[in-house]
Amino acid sequence: LYSHPPIFFLHIHHYRCYFFDRLWVYGDRRRRRRQWQRLRVIDMAEDKYNLKNPAVKRILQEVKEMQSNPSDDFMSLPLEENIFEWQFAIRGPRDSEFERGIYHGRIQLPAEYPFKPPSFMLLTPNGRFETQTKICLSISNHHPEHWQPSWSVRTALVALIAFMPTSPNGALGSLEYTKEERRVLAIKSRDVAPRYGTPERQKLIDEIHDYMLSKAPPVPQATTSPAPEEQNSNREDEVQESPENPSNEATEERRPNPSVADTTTEERRELALDADPVQAPIEPPAVRPNEHRILHTPQQSIPRQADDRFFTWAAVGFTIAILALLIKKFMKANGHGAVFMDES
Repeated sequence: LYSHPPIFFLHIHHYRCYFFDRLWVYGDRRRRRRQWQRLRVIDMAEDKYNLKNPAVKRILQEVKEMQSNPSDDFMSLPLEENIFEWQFAIRGPRDSEFERGIYHGRIQLPAEYPFKPPSFMLLTPNGRFETQTKICLSISNHHPEHWQPSWSVRTALVALIAFMPTSPNGALGSLEYTKEERRVLAIKSRDVAPRYGTPERQKLIDEIHDYMLSKAPPVPQATTSPAPEEQNSNREDEVQESPENPSNEATEERRPNPSVADTTTEERRELALDADPVQAPIEPPAVRPNEHRILHTPQQSIPRQADDRFFTWAAVGFTIAILALLIKKFMKANGHGAVFMDES
C-alpha cells in the first residue's frame, strides 16, 4: 500500500469524505426532523382535508413558509391531527422586562381562515397576559373588524411580541405585574416547557421549546454583592483593628484645649485689673487659628471692664475733692479758717 502513494492518498480522501458526510448528517438532524415533520403534516392533511378548501390551502402554505424561513424570535407548528390548532413560542422583546423569556401559547384558527381572525392563548406565566385564557388583541377574534386576510400566523406572532411591553389598559386577559416580577418569570420560563393538553401537544411543545433554547442567548450570571449591613460591619471591624487612626488624630489636633484657653483668659483679666489702662495697654496674646473662636468673646469684654474701673476711680476722686472744698468753706465760715490757713 505504501509503495503506491496515489492509492494511499485515495484511501485517505475516501475516509475523510465519509467522516464529513456523517458529521453533516448528525449536525443537521434537527433540520431534517423538522422537514420530515412538515412533510408528515402535509401528507396527513392531504389524506384528511380537502386541499381545495381555501383555509386548508392557506394553512399548508404557511406551514411551508414557517419551515423554510425560520426565525430566532418565534416558532409555531400545527398539530398533526388538527392543522387548525397551532402551538407557538415567542421570545421576549429586547430591552424590556420580558427579555430572554420563552413564552408558549396556543393559536386556534377558524374554519373561515384567513377571512376571520384567530384566537390566542398564553400557556407560560408572564405577568402581562393570563394563562389559558383567550387574550384581547387587535389581531385576535375579539376585534374582527381590524383583521386583514393578508395577515398570517407569522404576522400575528410578530404583533404579539410587540404587544408584550405595552400597557394593558384593563384589556380582557391582561395582567399588571411589576417589572421585577416579570423579569423573574422570564428567567423561570426557560427552565421547562409548560404542561398542556394531550401527549401529542406536549411533544410538540417540548420540541418548540428546545428549538427556542438553541436560538436564545444565555442568561448572564448575576454577581452577588455583599449586603449594606455586611459592608458597614466590615468597615467597623477595619476601624477597630487598625492600630492608629490618622483621621482621629487629626481631629484631636484640631480640637482646642479648654484648660489652656481658660487660664489665658483668667491671666489677662488679672493683668487688666492691676495695670494702668493708659500707660500699659493690653496686647492680646497670639492665638492659634483653632482658638480664635473661643477667645474672641473675652477680648471684647476685657477693655470694657478696664474703662469702667477708670471712670469709677475718677468719679470717686472728684467726689472727694468736692467734699474737701465744702469742708474747707464750712470751716472758714465758722472761724476756723485762720488755723487752717496757718497750717497750710
